[in-house]
Amino acid sequence: MAEKINSNLVLLNSPLTDEQLYFISVLLFGWFIDIFNCLLTNHEFRVFLGVVVKVAILFAAGTNCDSETAYAFELAGAKVDLVHINQVKTKRKSLANYAILAIPGGFTYGDYIAAGRILAAELKFGLSEDIEKFIRDDKLIIGICNGFQVLVKAGILPGNDGYFKDQTVTLDANDSNRYEDRWVYLKNVKGNRCLFTNGIEALLYMPVAHAEGKFIPKNEKILKQIKANGQVVLTYVDEQGRKAGYPYNPNGSIENIAGICDPTGRIFGLMPHPERFLQANFHPHWHRQASVEPQGRFIYQNAVNYVRKNL
Repeated sequence: MAEKINSNLVLLNSPLTDEQLYFISVLLFGWFIDIFNCLLTNHEFRVFLGVVVKVAILFAAGTNCDSETAYAFELAGAKVDLVHINQVKTKRKSLANYAILAIPGGFTYGDYIAAGRILAAELKFGLSEDIEKFIRDDKLIIGICNGFQVLVKAGILPGNDGYFKDQTVTLDANDSNRYEDRWVYLKNVKGNRCLFTNGIEALLYMPVAHAEGKFIPKNEKILKQIKANGQVVLTYVDEQGRKAGYPYNPNGSIENIAGICDPTGRIFGLMPHPERFLQANFHPHWHRQASVEPQGRFIYQNAVNYVRKNL
């Protein structure tokens, strides 16, 4: 027994050969990579590491909510770049370098022809390959107000038969025939697919500001399809969460629809402006209510959290 122990000690004290050292280093490196990859799938660890979520705020002539949208994503912990449409068209900047694409509100190109129509044409006929690649990579897109108008007129939303197809829904002139600038109550429709509104149960209160926000599907078949598929995300409601007419529904949208998503839930368009409710004192009654939660933050935080966890 003593001889066996002594022989083992001799082996342990013997210098390792180069081949043995190489084998051990490869084995340890492989274990390290496996452990590190496992940790990267943990959301809290990715936040601890400061995993950067990069957001492109796409703007053009007439965009006027780009700074507010950038600030919203920065509050959520993202790194934001303001990217002009011409920078992408001329390849000076690539959407491939970003995880989230945001098309903010405004009046792109003066809303000539129709709201969002010209920028929609630029996306469809100039950047469709880049954006389709962006979507295939499971990245996120949000269009707010004018951005929503762009997404539907480019054929990106609702996206049931693919992207950049013939337009199947639109956002038309308000029934009031005037610009509507008011705060509205919104309901996050139960069972919808949208990851941007995931976990939101309370009624939302946000401002709208548009002249062309009436959601209209091409026909009853399209409406039934997006409803059955969980693509209706937000609806206009009253203080009790019930569907109601004007002014609760500020534009006359069919079925009170305020926002929809694509079948994956990763592309979201809405008429209300969450970036205009990022601080409690943005609320019109902040000085009268004991506690006001800046609900606009939820949407941006959900997006950043999703990327940190999944991309």
